[in-house]
Amino acid sequence: MKLYEIGRVCIKTTGRETGSYCVIIKEKEDSFVEITGPKNISGIRRRRCNIHHLEPLEMKIEIKSEADDEAILKALEEADLIEKFRTKVRI
Repeated sequence: MKLYEIGRVCIKTTGRETGSYCVIIKEKEDSFVEITGPKNISGIRRRRCNIHHLEPLEMKIEIKSEADDEAILKALEEADLIEKFRTKVRI
């Protein structure tokens, strides 16, 4: 089992989005992944992120690599995670 895989739900631990939930949508080079919130739910836009700035959670949603925000939103609704993504965690 990979820790930082596509569809893994994480929490940002550094930066202005600290405490926000996000989803990994693509694996990049060495220690980077591409994440999204989506922005209209958790405030995290689609961008590259260092894995050292993420805390992976046990939750995982089923999405394709580089899925669009509509597909991610649908997967979050199926997993009943929309309200959780709208809140922030205190770190």
